[in-house]
Amino acid sequence: MPPEVSQPTIFINAPNGTSEVRNPLYTYAFHPLPSSPDFPPLGGSNYGTSINTFRNTVRYPDANGQSQPDLVNKQLQANAASFHTLTYQLITQQPDYAPFSNVGYSDSRGGRYNSIENMHNGIHMFVGNGGHMSNIPVRDNQMPPVANGREIDTRVDHVLSYNVDRLFALWQAVYPEVNFSPQVNHAGTYTNDPGKSEDSNTPSPFFVHFFLGSPPVDPASWSFDPSLIGSHSVIDASLLRSTNSAPPMYGQIPLNHALLDAGHADLAPEKIVPLLTSGLNWRLQGTDDSPLNLSAVPSLKIHVVAQVVKPRVAEDEFPEYGQLVVYKEITQGKDGGVGSDDDVD
Repeated sequence: MPPEVSQPTIFINAPNGTSEVRNPLYTYAFHPLPSSPDFPPLGGSNYGTSINTFRNTVRYPDANGQSQPDLVNKQLQANAASFHTLTYQLITQQPDYAPFSNVGYSDSRGGRYNSIENMHNGIHMFVGNGGHMSNIPVRDNQMPPVANGREIDTRVDHVLSYNVDRLFALWQAVYPEVNFSPQVNHAGTYTNDPGKSEDSNTPSPFFVHFFLGSPPVDPASWSFDPSLIGSHSVIDASLLRSTNSAPPMYGQIPLNHALLDAGHADLAPEKIVPLLTSGLNWRLQGTDDSPLNLSAVPSLKIHVVAQVVKPRVAEDEFPEYGQLVVYKEITQGKDGGVGSDDDVD
């Protein structure tokens, strides 16, 4: 995040000279403090209290409920290469609006699990990470009018999340003839209940971190470790409900940047498949930095795909993408890995 939104105070030119004032883009002070019906008591145990007790909006809060902008930026930077690749792949490879637009589209996605909502959710999680941005009932337009902190964090969201409107406009320019299709919102919103109310027992959002090599012992360092390939954000935590019956959600993480950074210049399958079979690992983590047992998400199915890409020749061309090849053997037999009989289309 830029300094303009990361510094608690700023200097302005006042009638009597330069003055240091509270930065309105750093946090929003509630007037009055929202009550529990307005702000569901969500939050993680790392800051020891419920989010509805905070008098200001917070981002990646510490044990005292104070924002940690340095950790926000470290987490964003750790995923920059992944997001860069995801953005380009999404616009150049996904001509269908439904799978392009959201993580919940469950018909055939053509083997591609990325979406603009997937990347948007990532920014919510990386910036909020236990604060207001990462809790569904208090982000975006789902926040009740009494809790106008959304005016601050939503600005950060839509500036940092690769400018959602601009990405959508680029996609429309590439595929001008594509029509939109109505879809059912199975998750619901703050005002539209899908069937169950959200309360203190509602599961919190979580990450799926992917590593090339063994993950660090300390979960608090997972988001920043050099072995991190990228992090998938699950902002709708209904997957953690034991009675969950919602349709599956999809996402993807690019691998090439991590392989190349680790010195694996030869990406031939005969070299990479054995490497990933032994070296690809993943961990689940809540927004309070606590690790989650993989058994908490029995529907988790991870697999690896590859395709041959022919580089573009001219500036106004896209690369040529070959057929997707699934390598189930890389993740098969691991907790959360795809099974031999699982359909991965």
